[in-house]
Amino acid sequence: MASVVELVSSEKKKKKKEEEEEKKKRKSEKYRMSDLKTLGHQLLSSRAHINNLPILLTFVSSSSSSPPHYALEALLSLQSFFIPLLPQLPSSSSSSSSTTSSQAQHDPDFIYLTWLRSKFDDLVNSLLDISASPHSDEALREVVLDTIMEFVKVGNGGRFHSAIYHRFIQSIVHSAIGIDVVLDLLASKYFKYIDIRYFTYITVEKLTRMLEAIDTSDNNIVSADGGNRSHSRTSVELTTYRMYYILSHIPSLEGMDEKADYEMWNGLGVFIKVGDLKEDCNRRKAEDKQHKTDKSSNNVLSVAIIAKKMKIKFTKAWISLLRSPLPLDVYKEVLVTLHQAVIPQLSNPILLCDFLTRSYDIGGVISVMALSSLYILMTQHGLEYPNFYEKLYALLAPSIFMTKHRAKFFELLDSCLKSPLLPAYLAAAFAKKLSSLSLSVPPSGALVIIALIHNLLRRHPSINCLVHREDGDGITRDDSKAEKDGEQEDSSTSSREPGIDHFNNEETDPVKTNAMRSSLWEIDTLRHHYCPPVSRFVLSLENDLTVRRKTTELAVKDFSSGSYATIFREEIKRRVKQVPLAFYKAIPTSLFSESDFPGWIFNYEQIDNSVNGSNINVDIAEDHDHALAKRQRIECS
Repeated sequence: MASVVELVSSEKKKKKKEEEEEKKKRKSEKYRMSDLKTLGHQLLSSRAHINNLPILLTFVSSSSSSPPHYALEALLSLQSFFIPLLPQLPSSSSSSSSTTSSQAQHDPDFIYLTWLRSKFDDLVNSLLDISASPHSDEALREVVLDTIMEFVKVGNGGRFHSAIYHRFIQSIVHSAIGIDVVLDLLASKYFKYIDIRYFTYITVEKLTRMLEAIDTSDNNIVSADGGNRSHSRTSVELTTYRMYYILSHIPSLEGMDEKADYEMWNGLGVFIKVGDLKEDCNRRKAEDKQHKTDKSSNNVLSVAIIAKKMKIKFTKAWISLLRSPLPLDVYKEVLVTLHQAVIPQLSNPILLCDFLTRSYDIGGVISVMALSSLYILMTQHGLEYPNFYEKLYALLAPSIFMTKHRAKFFELLDSCLKSPLLPAYLAAAFAKKLSSLSLSVPPSGALVIIALIHNLLRRHPSINCLVHREDGDGITRDDSKAEKDGEQEDSSTSSREPGIDHFNNEETDPVKTNAMRSSLWEIDTLRHHYCPPVSRFVLSLENDLTVRRKTTELAVKDFSSGSYATIFREEIKRRVKQVPLAFYKAIPTSLFSESDFPGWIFNYEQIDNSVNGSNINVDIAEDHDHALAKRQRIECS
């Protein structure tokens, strides 16, 4: 029964609201452009025309049917009216509080200012609706953005109004339409101010926490409401993307020193010393009269303190965003830029270890993209990851040579294998795995593999036994971890079997691959590779790489981004002294001749042609003998 009563009351409220909007539309249709200018001029000239304020507010609404230039004219008048009054207006909480003294409640000035405050709140609500409305004009949105930011600048008694700014960002990220224009304007015009960046980090952190709560509640919904859940998932992904867009477009603090001038949108913001707040307010009033800015004042916090505060807020915002469910495209963009744009500015980069290790454990291209940031944490911030090389070994697959980020991956792979403390069994496993991949990768990948193996053989002389091994050679065993684990096969019998490769290519653990008992025979096949650059480059491995004075390491980055196109461009630039020629006395009719395959006989299959019910058999042997005799006559002549 109670639910029915609530439904009826909500329907009445809805009808009443629609009637009020209809009345506003009818009133707005009565006014012309000249009338709006007159109403605005009267409102700014005298308090006696204060009743023009509600009339002008009807034109600044997302549901208004008036043309955009009507809303622009009304908005300019309202902005000029409210900006000087904002420091005098009471806060929304104090005006609605029941604890206000009875004397203040009967004060005409207080009642007037409270009424103005309510109208100002209505104006802000209308502006937020316009900024996120699908029917708003682009020019109107730009003016609305500037107006909102002006209100944010002085709306809190002359100080930064973080509540309005929070509501504005919230309306943008939760909008159901594409509002990339508003985000671009916000980033290009206002993210250069240090206090706006500061409050943007705070707002994004709050919104991501709210998003986590929404996502948790969606997970608790029963499956009967699957359609609503999918819709909420879509909106959550869109909201997450916009918050990432905002964070990624905030300029970095790197490169700013003690001489840098941090420009602030509001001079009475968060970076002003508390004791100098009143003094600074009086100083700003004097400066506004003179139209000057005193940059030599020392009441602003030092650059080091500002940078510390910004790093803390930056870290909280990014960590809260990375904890939320990221769409796949956003996830990949974050991993690509994390090591350059985020880690250097974090107050404690180790906080990313959980996110990066989870990403690295996923496998595939996600692991490749997470490797850059994880490598920085391990080498510069002391992160210990016991299974790092095992996961890195698992990434070596033919598909890695065709991925978009393969160049960075191969450079990091070469860096990870550079340490002289790397065990011999591990270096041998990577060398043998790369060697086996050379049989199935494109020519550009073969060039990278040769460069990587060249560096491995030069850095780790203990694995040079893989270069050449006779069938009767003894088995070289690494005296570290591989010796402890042992081998499953009988080494005394299997070592005598000629032509057997003991390397287990299917094994994911480098310790158990038996790489030290194998050889790099695949590299020898590259001598006859169909691509000339590969067959030429593999000759560099014939040098004695144990002599470090006569050899140098190869720069993997010179080969890591190669492709068929780059190889072709390099080949056509080469000056060839001797060009092989092929001369045929007769035009060839096939790719290969019978003499190329001695001992083979090529016969056509029997053709079943039903001509008047009879089968015709073609004798290919006679034609074959005739072709051989003809070729012999040509060669003798």
